[in-house]
Amino acid sequence: MYSQRFKSGVALSALFLVGAVATQAQGWRTPLVVTSTNDPSANSVVVFRLNNASTPSLSLSETFHTGGKGGASGNAGILQFNGNLGAVANFGSNTVSQLARYGDSIVPGKSIQLAPDCTGPDSVALSGSQLFVVGVNCAENHAWPSGFLDAPVVSLSDSSAAQIAVGENWAAITMKSGSLLQLPLTRDDGVLTGAANPITLPANANDTPLGEAFWGNVLAFTPAHSPDSFALVDEDRNVAPVAGPTPSFPVNAPCWLAKGPGNIWYAGNSPGKAISIFFSDGQGGVFYRSVPVPGVPTDIAVSPDRKWLAVIYTTGGQGYVAVFSIDNHGDLTKVATSNPIGATSFNGIAISE
Repeated sequence: MYSQRFKSGVALSALFLVGAVATQAQGWRTPLVVTSTNDPSANSVVVFRLNNASTPSLSLSETFHTGGKGGASGNAGILQFNGNLGAVANFGSNTVSQLARYGDSIVPGKSIQLAPDCTGPDSVALSGSQLFVVGVNCAENHAWPSGFLDAPVVSLSDSSAAQIAVGENWAAITMKSGSLLQLPLTRDDGVLTGAANPITLPANANDTPLGEAFWGNVLAFTPAHSPDSFALVDEDRNVAPVAGPTPSFPVNAPCWLAKGPGNIWYAGNSPGKAISIFFSDGQGGVFYRSVPVPGVPTDIAVSPDRKWLAVIYTTGGQGYVAVFSIDNHGDLTKVATSNPIGATSFNGIAISE
């Protein structure tokens, strides 16, 4: 009964009920890996079930339409989960679809419309009671999960946004054209002020910023085509570049980023067909090693318990999901790979536990 209500469009009260029920069951729930097809005519959410028994496996659990259109490219973070609620952007429809976990299923919720004149959402971030969205010409945030616009819209003159991420008192947008923007929040875990401050990047770490993630209030991002293809930024906009794997672009280019356990970061290295691992403190870091991926990785995510890493990749004209276990030292071991489902690629990935 509840599943049918969700699938036909959930009410806000039902979303809260699902959250409460699922929270009680988190101790034994199956890890789910969630991604999207990004189909420009009809975007769909695809859910894989991770069987983490002695011989882990990754099986297709469900697929459903978001009600919107995809079409984003050169981006990351189009799908995110925080607790029992998630969000996926529909680039071609100027909307964000809510997702909710109900038991061992993911079900669709309401559709959230972008602010007037804002178009092409290609990255979202969830932080506390806020949903942050960046698109072709705007960044905005909405109260979560109600969805109403909750702060001044930040207008963007540069249409090359790759990802939005949120720290404690500031957010950041990577711009593929070669820049990074700091978006102050009104307070810790607050909303956008409407300002956008450019962050000056050094010449050896300013070529094609793509992925990003926060560790507290310190941002890490990947200027993918630079020799220093990993960099840290503090709230005062001080930048500490870190040399990446060699040779650098076009052979290696850490592109998409996820925060691992402790002081570890994982970057999807698209041309290198690998996951590149970095260690850092708050002021600097070092490249550690790269772990092979069977194809070209385009986004990655780490599970809330920091025990699993999931990556989407393409090979042979098909999209796949691979899951790696994370050991006590941060090293990765590939444990499961999805079978092809007919999608040429995926966009965005999250792990729900």
